[in-house]
Amino acid sequence: MVIPAEIRADLAEHARADAPNEACGLIVLRDGRAERYVRGRNTLASPYRYELDVDPEVWFLEDDGFELAVFHSHPETAPRPSRTDVENVGLWQGRPYLIYCVASDELAGWTITDGAIEPLDLG
Repeated sequence: MVIPAEIRADLAEHARADAPNEACGLIVLRDGRAERYVRGRNTLASPYRYELDVDPEVWFLEDDGFELAVFHSHPETAPRPSRTDVENVGLWQGRPYLIYCVASDELAGWTITDGAIEPLDLG
């Protein structure tokens, strides 16, 4: 999966703007390359958890051949799925799951399937 510099900058800016709470949104991909980032709203307004609220129209992009990846930030902790992330993966199971750490300015990608966490190459 390729996350171009301008998309990485959008993710980082959103994460910093929402700190100390977790930011969240959706990355729109085509053929494994991010084309844009759609900011969501963390309805929990929490530094430890997120609940994504995004324009419902974004979900229909999958009907047009796009893939969606979920994004959220960790204000202080490493960009690795937490126990809460694994327990609440829901519809994101087996799909790209990106986390940005505000404190270390790191972006990492994962898949979470049946509790197993596997890294994704973000090229």
